[in-house]
Amino acid sequence: MALSTLNSGAEYAKEKVAADLQGKSFDFAGAVFRLSLLTGLAFGILILGAVMWDVLGDGTGFLFDRGWDFITGNAKSRSDEYGIFEGLRGTFWIGVFVVVFSFPIGIGAAIYLEEYAPDNRVTRFIELNIRNLAGVPSVVYGVLGLAIFVRALDGFYPNSLDKHLGSTTAAAGATLAILVLPIVIITSAEAIRAVPQALREGGFGVGATKWEVIRHHVLPYAAPGIFTGTLLSLARALGEAAPLILVGGVLGSLGPKSSLFELEQLGERFTAMPLMITQLAKKPAFVGDWNSATAAAILVLLVVVIFANLVAILLRNHFEKKRSN
Repeated sequence: MALSTLNSGAEYAKEKVAADLQGKSFDFAGAVFRLSLLTGLAFGILILGAVMWDVLGDGTGFLFDRGWDFITGNAKSRSDEYGIFEGLRGTFWIGVFVVVFSFPIGIGAAIYLEEYAPDNRVTRFIELNIRNLAGVPSVVYGVLGLAIFVRALDGFYPNSLDKHLGSTTAAAGATLAILVLPIVIITSAEAIRAVPQALREGGFGVGATKWEVIRHHVLPYAAPGIFTGTLLSLARALGEAAPLILVGGVLGSLGPKSSLFELEQLGERFTAMPLMITQLAKKPAFVGDWNSATAAAILVLLVVVIFANLVAILLRNHFEKKRSN
């Protein structure tokens, strides 16, 4: 009882001294810095809110008027008949390519760099260049995709009647997979690096092998960060337009619509939601209701990106809860 009272008194004295010291001095620089941060945050929220208000005001009514026809229809020359199914189909398959190719390679590279690679100049040089690649503008990756995937595939069939043989959904997906690969590696490596060393040592202490420690201890602990980073990189890929234009994406209609899950379309010309939005934004505002159609397409793409972010949050919470238990 006496010890508890003594500890309580010590805590009270500590808090009292801290309050007195803070009350006698005013951190002017800290207050200015905090005010500047709040001002920047408020300004950003204001700009974003104004843009969203404009998009919601124009697009919501158009979506309600057109209904499901806007989602399942093809691109037409009239705004009241326009549909975005071709863009959704292309975005879906590009996202599949990103998941299938960039996620396993990126996570595997992160595991190797953090768990197997020696800590020497070569490893540090590789990590530095991966971070530099994450900051390269997306248009550069578009040029890379044009040179590697489009022109290379065209070179295999020089006498083909199809002059755009390499400008396919597969080429677009591979280009965006390369674009987000450095981001996947960096976020996965950071999540693996955050795993406590004691967790690894405990696994080695009971006789587990290196792979068993990684599989049963490191990866489950790092899973929330890995899933969050990878799915956020997918959301970025779904919104890119410049690389798709460079690899030959179609800004108009592709013809009669086909099923969403037909694999043959991977070797055909493609379009995607960012490309359709770009084309809609170029339409004359005084002819038809193209402004509302553009806003509606933006809302649909925004819902897709928010859904990817929501999945990332749910997976992170699931694995964090599983880790805490």
